[in-house]
Amino acid sequence: MIVFFILAVPAVIGGLFAGVNLWARLVGRIGMGLVMLLGGAAVNASFLASGADYATFANDAKFAWVTHLWREVVPAKPLLWIGLLVVFQALMGIMILSGGWPTRIGLIGAILFHGVLGVFFSWFLTAYAAVVLVAIVPLLRAEWRAEAHAAPPPIRHRPA
Repeated sequence: MIVFFILAVPAVIGGLFAGVNLWARLVGRIGMGLVMLLGGAAVNASFLASGADYATFANDAKFAWVTHLWREVVPAKPLLWIGLLVVFQALMGIMILSGGWPTRIGLIGAILFHGVLGVFFSWFLTAYAAVVLVAIVPLLRAEWRAEAHAAPPPIRHRPA
């Protein structure tokens, strides 16, 4: 959890100022990429490798059906489900760090991931997701704007 927050703070600050400063956009991109890659994928992979029990993760979910579904599905095959989570988080992290269109796709994936965390799981995760989403959305917007400004001007033909 400490690693996660150490990475999330620069991601949030960078994301909030990404629209006005190139360095903030880069800090936000690197921070969010590392949140997904190290704070998410690596941490979950280490928990999985150590045999951690994921059965109670959804105990504080906002909806009873989420808790029930989680308990029925995830603990039965944690290697499969948490393994897929690790792959998803790693892929989103790598894409965010890559720059260009992969960054934008990775940020969209991170937005969806945090949205699901915030809506369905504990109130703590709702608060965390809200803070992260407040930073990821302007970061994505800044990435799109930077790409639009970097595009070459259209070719104009002169009449002969």
